[in-house]
Amino acid sequence: MADDAKKKDDDEEKKEGEAAEGDEAAAAAEAEAKGKKKKKLIIIGAVVGILLIAGGGGGYWFMTKKQAELTAAQQAAAEADKSKPVYYNLGDMIVNLSGEGKHPNYLKVKISLELADEKDLPLMDAIKPRIIDNFQVYLRELRIEDLRGSAGMYRLREELLMRVTEAAQPVRIRDVLFQEMLVQ
Repeated sequence: MADDAKKKDDDEEKKEGEAAEGDEAAAAAEAEAKGKKKKKLIIIGAVVGILLIAGGGGGYWFMTKKQAELTAAQQAAAEADKSKPVYYNLGDMIVNLSGEGKHPNYLKVKISLELADEKDLPLMDAIKPRIIDNFQVYLRELRIEDLRGSAGMYRLREELLMRVTEAAQPVRIRDVLFQEMLVQ
């Protein structure tokens, strides 16, 4: 009987050992499954993160490209506007120049104005008398010496541009062009 009791004890110990080993194996298997799940979650999270970053970068690139195309189109339109000038003719002006000579000196000038926008043409008709008056007052103070050479022409152009810019507000004048000039 002692052998039977011993055998029973051994069997019980064996069962307990097997149960303990089974519990340890189950715990190890469970830990391994949790580890695999964590790895899967990390991999899925990394893939989602990479896709979000790539999508954001692609969206940013796409928007930047579209903005660059839009800017280029606007610049091309502005260049096209600059390439087709709009002119407004003031007509002939004859003024008596200032001087102390025996003979009076005259200046005959035909001027065109280069406008920034074609829409300003009707407004120019309304302010033309003011522009001509400003030019007449200035031109009457000139002497023949003031008009000599290219430097004299340049100064005259700059002075007239300054005066027409002031008189023609809000119309934007790009340049003053001489079509004809005669000093007598």
